[in-house]
Amino acid sequence: MFFRNLTFFRFPASLKFDDLDAGLVECALKPVGALELSSRGFVSPFGRGEGEALSHRIGDAIWLAAGSEDKLLPSAVVNDLLQKKLVEIEEKEGRKLGGRARKRLKEDLVHELLPRAFVRPSRTDAMIDCEHGFIAVDTSSRKSAEAVVSDVRHALGSFPALPLNAEVAPRSVLTGWIAGDALPDGLSLGDECELRDPTDQGAIVKCQRQELQSDEIGKHLESGKQVTRLALMLDDHVSFVLGEDLTIRKLKFLDGAVDQLESTERDDLRAELDARFALFSAEVRRLFLTLEPALKLSKAE
Repeated sequence: MFFRNLTFFRFPASLKFDDLDAGLVECALKPVGALELSSRGFVSPFGRGEGEALSHRIGDAIWLAAGSEDKLLPSAVVNDLLQKKLVEIEEKEGRKLGGRARKRLKEDLVHELLPRAFVRPSRTDAMIDCEHGFIAVDTSSRKSAEAVVSDVRHALGSFPALPLNAEVAPRSVLTGWIAGDALPDGLSLGDECELRDPTDQGAIVKCQRQELQSDEIGKHLESGKQVTRLALMLDDHVSFVLGEDLTIRKLKFLDGAVDQLESTERDDLRAELDARFALFSAEVRRLFLTLEPALKLSKAE
């Protein structure tokens, strides 16, 4: 269940989640209707058919999963059928339909096709840290992350969560780390970065499997380029790419963390997922608390 990306939002740490479970039940995912295009709601984080619990809590960490069902109705299919209908009407009635009539015909065709359309299920996981006041959503898309936060807000009635805000320019911090500034305790450089010329339409350099404190990178910094994405490692447990948008991508748990899971025997899949979430939530909390002072992340009021 390890997330691959982390988009963070902050909320007041004083916020209580006593009514969360009841709100999640009210907002549970319902099967998409025959004439609906999509449906959203919460699903069990342990997967379909794994019981009715729509959240899982270990200490101050809560695991949620926002699910959706979307009808697959390609516009090319609709437009092709529409053209055939238009030709058929023109040949049969000797007239061409106007704009409004064409629109109504297209809507009728969509309603006709919807009950037979394939349904694509999807889910986006999220972790709420009640103690430190943040929610981490498993996506690098701000739009998708905001949709999950909106779902939580709907379930709770109120959820004053806002995107992370840094009191310093993140790219200046990332650039400094490559240029030789001391990294926070536990952090070390990876082998990937993206550098951009700050001028409009400036050059973009993407490096992978590269020694980041090399002369080659140094020349890019001397020319004025700034780091907008940087690969980092937290001890020997987690590797990730941190962007200037404060989103974490390519999150990967390393042997140092995974060894902790393998050292304990468990009887079933649920116990395995439970152990993974305990490890995951602890590492994400440690990562957040490492980055918070380095990037001077604002706290929610």
